[in-house]
Amino acid sequence: MEKDYDPTNMKKVVIVGPECTGKSTLSSLLAKYYNTVWVPEYARQYIDRLDRPYEKNDLLTIAKGQLELEDRKIEAANKVLICDTELNVIKIWSEHKYGDCEEEILQLMEQRTYDLYLLTGIDMPWEDDPQRENPDLREYFYDAFKKELLRQKVNFIELSGSYHERKKKAVEAIDILLARG
Repeated sequence: MEKDYDPTNMKKVVIVGPECTGKSTLSSLLAKYYNTVWVPEYARQYIDRLDRPYEKNDLLTIAKGQLELEDRKIEAANKVLICDTELNVIKIWSEHKYGDCEEEILQLMEQRTYDLYLLTGIDMPWEDDPQRENPDLREYFYDAFKKELLRQKVNFIELSGSYHERKKKAVEAIDILLARG
């Protein structure tokens, strides 16, 4: 893959949303379309390696691992880096499951910016997965993500429909972002 790494001009697009809303599939599709790399969800590989259920203190380790993975992947990116998740996901999950979020995670969130958020809707069918926990709370989490993105006043669009429809709308938004330079 030919790379065009310019950290001053690299655009970072992050996909957020509830469980099982097509984030990883969309990340892969967009990375292929833009001939770039994507950052997978670090939590998946971390939890897969645990020999016990994850706990609240694991969330900080996951947050740091996600950022380290993103930092490694950006050097191979071509004009745009596609991120399958970011720390808002950990924040919202922690607040739901544990009632709060560690201050260090919130501080790490403030240090990281993204150029565009893609919020995935809940109209995708649920697929069972050992790491997925809340099939009945997808609307709750969607609303929590949207509320947080609005609170932060970040650039985001909502995606719904088939993978093709989501990709098309995402490409339109990313193309505008890239054209602005």
